[in-house]
Amino acid sequence: MNYIVFDLEWNQSNTGREKEVAILPFEIIEIGAVRLSEAGEDTGRFSELIRPKVYREMHQITSRLIHLRTRELKNGKPFVDVAKGFLEWCGQDPYLFCTWGSADLTELQRNLRFYDMPPLAEGPFIYLDIQKLFSLAFEDGKSRRSLEHAIDFLSLPKDIAFHRALSDARYTARILRRILKEKPEVLKNHSYDVFHTPTDKNAEIKVQFDGYAKYISREFADREEALADREVASSRCYLCHRNLRKKIRWFTPNGRNYYCLAYCETHGYLKGKIRLRRSESGGTYVVKTTKLIGPEEAEDLRQRRDHAKELEKRREGRRREETGELREIRPKEIK
Repeated sequence: MNYIVFDLEWNQSNTGREKEVAILPFEIIEIGAVRLSEAGEDTGRFSELIRPKVYREMHQITSRLIHLRTRELKNGKPFVDVAKGFLEWCGQDPYLFCTWGSADLTELQRNLRFYDMPPLAEGPFIYLDIQKLFSLAFEDGKSRRSLEHAIDFLSLPKDIAFHRALSDARYTARILRRILKEKPEVLKNHSYDVFHTPTDKNAEIKVQFDGYAKYISREFADREEALADREVASSRCYLCHRNLRKKIRWFTPNGRNYYCLAYCETHGYLKGKIRLRRSESGGTYVVKTTKLIGPEEAEDLRQRRDHAKELEKRREGRRREETGELREIRPKEIK
């Protein structure tokens, strides 16, 4: 197994008026990568500039950040040639993509789609988010730090400039080597790229990690259809796989995330969280996590539910005053 640690630099529109903005908000102008063996040895590097086709003038903020000028990019190669070369360079042996955060994989696939190139995969695939793994290995597991912060935290050499594709890939590879050496156990906390959502119910992702379980749904037409699905709305203990009765039905404090509380007689309280995501095709899919929690966190969840109910009552009361309607107030919940 090899690790392909890569980084992208991209440009964007200065005006937002180009017709391509909606389907290609960021145009890749540089790809840099480091290939590591399973033991963390550097076995190759890739670096290419890309001649822009859509946004031919450098965005002023991008130019200052990555120290590139439009005239330098004129010597670059077309995206299709560079992308093909990069994927061939990755090799025939099994490998995992490794990135700092999730954005680079999304933008790479948007650019591939724009040029009608084959997708990286037909559905979700596993990759390593080194930003997340750094937090799990060396900090609190929740924070998401900058690349330079991680380099400073680990006292790694800062001998090349940041904000160029190859240099940032090299820095990310240094952090990965440190994780391989000192905290290899965190590598099991892999991530899933869902640029292409599961094609059907059989392809949905159900995976268990230390301390929580994750479910990634197929695509639904809209929020209502997603929340009405039995699998989405279920509460199941990921240790004994029993379907549980909810102590608190699914509720949302903000219209984006939904929470519930269930109780397992064997393992205790279980907290569910649903995040509704917009797919690239315009539909809706669900990322649901469930984790066991203690009584104190369960009580906090009850208080959040009660607060959400109170806010909903106030909003409904104001709406009734404005419209003159009289009807029963019901908090927004799903079964």
